[in-house]
Amino acid sequence: MKILVTGSTGYIGKRLIPILINEGHHVVCAVRDVLRVDKNYLEEEHITIIEADFLKPETLKNIPSDIDVAYYLIHSMSNSSKDFETLEADCAQNFKNHFESTTLKQVIYLSGITNEEELSKHLQSRKNVENILASDTYALTVFKAGIIVGSGSSSFEIIRDLVEKLPVMIAPKWLNTKTQPLAVRDVLTFLNRAKGNERLYNKSYDIFGPEILTYKQMLLQFAKIRGLKRYILTVPIMTPKLSSYWLYFVTSTSYKLASTLVDSMGVEIVGKPSNINKILEVNPITYTEAVQLAFEKIEQNSIVSSWKDSMISSGRLKNSLHKYINVPKYGCYKDYKELKVVNEETTINKIWSIGGTTGWYYGTFLWKLRGYLDKLVGGIGLRRGRTHVSELDAGDALDFWRVIFADKSKRKLLLYAEMKLPGEAWLEFKIEDGYLKQTATFRPRGIAGRLYWISVFPFHGLIFNGLIRNLAKK
Repeated sequence: MKILVTGSTGYIGKRLIPILINEGHHVVCAVRDVLRVDKNYLEEEHITIIEADFLKPETLKNIPSDIDVAYYLIHSMSNSSKDFETLEADCAQNFKNHFESTTLKQVIYLSGITNEEELSKHLQSRKNVENILASDTYALTVFKAGIIVGSGSSSFEIIRDLVEKLPVMIAPKWLNTKTQPLAVRDVLTFLNRAKGNERLYNKSYDIFGPEILTYKQMLLQFAKIRGLKRYILTVPIMTPKLSSYWLYFVTSTSYKLASTLVDSMGVEIVGKPSNINKILEVNPITYTEAVQLAFEKIEQNSIVSSWKDSMISSGRLKNSLHKYINVPKYGCYKDYKELKVVNEETTINKIWSIGGTTGWYYGTFLWKLRGYLDKLVGGIGLRRGRTHVSELDAGDALDFWRVIFADKSKRKLLLYAEMKLPGEAWLEFKIEDGYLKQTATFRPRGIAGRLYWISVFPFHGLIFNGLIRNLAKK
């Protein structure tokens, strides 16, 4: 079959594509920014990459007209836009308008469980998208999932942060809200086995794990798996805003995502039973098994996708990386250094491992301090880390940076700062003619930007000198 995957650079999309390819299908990946596509896809004969933005109907002409099945995985976990519900509705309507004039047979939509009368704005938007996607010309199959648990998922990483950092938690009352967590591997099985299955045409199913748990129980079970003793006291006095700040300061999540999650966590996410498990022969694993499996992936350093790499974790970037790939030359302050390298391969491997658990090779405590200061002023801080310890691709998150360009063969890595700044900043590493060339570029915004550069310049001399020395040596 020829299968379209929207949201192909997202958490679920990146995991679904290899499954489809391994079955011999031809996969069309619709992306808003081709720079964010996994470079391995460009060499895969069974994958076609097209640029398409469902908020811009004129770009949809790039999509082949002979698609058999389409996965609709477009949604936003960010409420940064006041009218995000309208934007999601527009995406769905543009998708429907386009495909109703094609030979598309089936659309598979991954949504969230929406059985409560009062829903969060996020869940209500998901439900609205389902209504929009329904069509008389193609069949719609809807899966409504509970909390998704897997390595790199936002829920997993947030729970991990809370459990590993706080021996005692004074937590909001929504920790007593009931939910039915579902392993990401089971989500993928449902999605994969649904394609082309006419029994599921124009049907909607709740998909969920075998247990009904409160968020408090999930935290305590997680702690038990990690061999940690944790104490949790829930209090009714935390407002949604305070709860959002609680998640923001303790975990690696952004404030925007924390706010959205808090809004949704007050709603029970308990599914309605059906025969879907029997139809697709899926036997969902328990929460404990899902967590254990996630840690196996982490220990093997084989995390396929992470919420951190999505643009919802961004402090500044929205969609396109093209805008930032050309570093400005005028009206900027620059800190340029070069040093002859002892061994190019050693140096390039060091560069590709920078940040995260590896650290910054020199003055890492100062980088951490900068991260704490960024967090205090509403930035993303340093906790976001990186998904893989030694691999980087355009679009990946790297502490408070975003990877704009990464090509080992060209010996070049370009980062863009997502911290709170009175201006814009880039950090470039490039090896040419046996020399490592390291350039920090800052484009100030107004007087505040110029004063900021003057204030940090002495630290730059210390940090960047030490950084290039340690990168260049063997």
